[in-house]
Amino acid sequence: MKKLLTLLFAAALTLSLSSAAFAQDTSSSAPADKKEAKAEKKAAKKEKKAAKKEKKAEKKDEMKKDEPK
Repeated sequence: MKKLLTLLFAAALTLSLSSAAFAQDTSSSAPADKKEAKAEKKAAKKEKKAAKKEKKAEKKDEMKKDEPK
């Protein structure tokens, strides 16, 4: 009876410790996804801004070419 009680206690202890480990894993992965999405959004915004700046510079050069001398 004592061995059965010890085995039951060990199983309960193992189960409680493993559930805490799984709970920690799911919470740590969520912020990483959020940070990754934020970084991707920031990179896309930066690319868009650079493209807009380049287009503006091309337009300015084109306007200079068309000016009569």
